[in-house]
Amino acid sequence: MKHALALMLVLVLAQAAMAAAPADKGFSGIELRIGGGTGGEGLTVPMQILVLLTLLTLLPALFISVTSFTRLIIVSHFLRQALGTQTMPPNQVLIGLSLFLTYFIMQPVGSRINQEALEPMMKGQITQMEAMDRASVPLRDFMLRYTREKDLSLFLGIAKLPKPRVPQEVPMRVLIPSFMISELKTAFQIGFVLFLPFLVIDMVVSAVLLSLGMMQLPPVVVSTPFKILLFVMVDGWNLVIGSLVKSFY
Repeated sequence: MKHALALMLVLVLAQAAMAAAPADKGFSGIELRIGGGTGGEGLTVPMQILVLLTLLTLLPALFISVTSFTRLIIVSHFLRQALGTQTMPPNQVLIGLSLFLTYFIMQPVGSRINQEALEPMMKGQITQMEAMDRASVPLRDFMLRYTREKDLSLFLGIAKLPKPRVPQEVPMRVLIPSFMISELKTAFQIGFVLFLPFLVIDMVVSAVLLSLGMMQLPPVVVSTPFKILLFVMVDGWNLVIGSLVKSFY
């Protein structure tokens, strides 16, 4: 994703700067033409910059929607709630960890995009639109691998589209929301499994305190240290993060 999104935008900026440098005529030299660039091909420099700035505003949503970030961040929050540590680890730590894990998981996809789309575009072998079409193929393959057929059928039915002959023909406007709700379901399933052992500790501590007549002492005050101790003893971060990353391989 780093190569697919950031580099592509940087290349557009560089091309716009190179095209504008030789003939800098101030405001009198600005032309806003769609489909009327140099030689009648592509967009003019100001329109390219406008498209670039628009894409920059969509990058966060795109990053969350088409990568493994959704599953990682939701499971991380489920784990924190199961431990009962409230705001520990902080949101910044969980988001940072999820970002770097997403980079690790999406690296093979980014490498394919770099080889099949960015490098040919930098060499002038293909146009920017062709590069975007090629870059969408690895992303599509990644999302199809983790999208349920039931979710695809749901959005195909809502859009009133016929069932495609092959998965690669699924439109992006159908594939992206289908992938997201599939990831949400998977993340909630993993979160439920994480909750079970800590729920048992809460129930045991609550029953012991009730039998001792210590009703004024909140069970969470006693159970939290035991849950943290259990999590540390079984090397919980290694197990949870390892299982999450392996679920994408």
